[in-house]
Amino acid sequence: MLWSWLLSRRAANGVKMGGMEYPPNRRSFLIAGGLTALASTRVLGANDTLRIGVLGAGGRMGDLLNAADKAGVYQIVAVSDVYGPRRDAVKQRSNGVATTHGDYREVLEKEIDAVLIASPDHWHVRMAADALAAGKDVYLEKPVTHTLEEGAVLTRAVRSGKGILQCGMQQRSWSHFRDAVELIEGGSLGRVPQVRTYWWQNYRAGGAAKPTDTQALDWKQWLGGAPEQAFSEETFHRWRWFWNFGGGAMTDLFTHWIDVVHWAMKADQPRDVQMLGDKYIFEQWDCPDTVQAALRYPGFDVVYEGMMASSIDDGGLEFRGTEATMKLNRNGFGIYHEGVFGRDNPVLRADSFRDGTIDHMQNFFECIRSRKEPNAPVETGVAAARAGHIANLAYRGSGRIAWPAK
Repeated sequence: MLWSWLLSRRAANGVKMGGMEYPPNRRSFLIAGGLTALASTRVLGANDTLRIGVLGAGGRMGDLLNAADKAGVYQIVAVSDVYGPRRDAVKQRSNGVATTHGDYREVLEKEIDAVLIASPDHWHVRMAADALAAGKDVYLEKPVTHTLEEGAVLTRAVRSGKGILQCGMQQRSWSHFRDAVELIEGGSLGRVPQVRTYWWQNYRAGGAAKPTDTQALDWKQWLGGAPEQAFSEETFHRWRWFWNFGGGAMTDLFTHWIDVVHWAMKADQPRDVQMLGDKYIFEQWDCPDTVQAALRYPGFDVVYEGMMASSIDDGGLEFRGTEATMKLNRNGFGIYHEGVFGRDNPVLRADSFRDGTIDHMQNFFECIRSRKEPNAPVETGVAAARAGHIANLAYRGSGRIAWPAK
């Protein structure tokens, strides 16, 4: 089965099999050279330039705009952020074209095709729903929701109209993730009763963030509907680790991996979840910095582990099947057959050449024009966030929860 798959794919990602490396085809050659095959062949006129609004101009937005630069022809028309220096940075990036705003609703009044949203989580659904209501298409960073209840709100906002919403689950457009899911769906691993996921990062590395100019920050606007509280550098820069604004590792990191699991295993809702979490390193956070979680789905289990003061292994997944195991991360994947070649020698290996966010953004741009369903529609993002929310409910309760909750 793996041989026939390999030949049919023509080693599109530069596959190594049994120690022999097959040369990549033209598409992977172009990607390796930092080019986008589709973008390089498309002829775009001035009137085909997408007009984009930016909502939330922090670090992740910079990554999205870098991807957009390689994904197609676009122009930043307006930017909204509660912090002045971030607005100014995007205006400069637009060659002075973009107008700057403290209130995101002013951006929605502009003549734009779409918005990119990379605000803190507690603003995601409100901004996305307002943008859709204003007739704008939306790229929404993950997790797409901040609470379980918001899932229905966001889904209704998308499905009640004709707007395009791409969830920021870029693995859905990443070529080797797509190949990996195809192999799993095709039975190459046999039955898969367990999936292991993990992500280790080191938040102690890199030193302290540059002090915030509070005179240039609208802190009250940043808080939004969260409880009133005094400004804190830690909260402002590491909002993902405070319940009012984020959901810790389970919605920031685990969300990416559980989306791949849902995709490959064709099941998107756990029925029983357990979670252990501790604040061993960052006691000032609300969310635990060290996590072990187990989620039981119909017919298989998913485990997750991670901590925020060790980054040696980074993040990834292991689909452990009865015939073979797939080890998958953002650099590629390897398949290890039971009893063949040993644990250090994959029978098939595929390597990634570039960040899948580029292809994901390109898919979004194409869907704006074609009006086709994007690679990561709203239901996928809601389901991925939901798994993390349920795990957090377990942690904040007795440590275990059955789902749907009674």
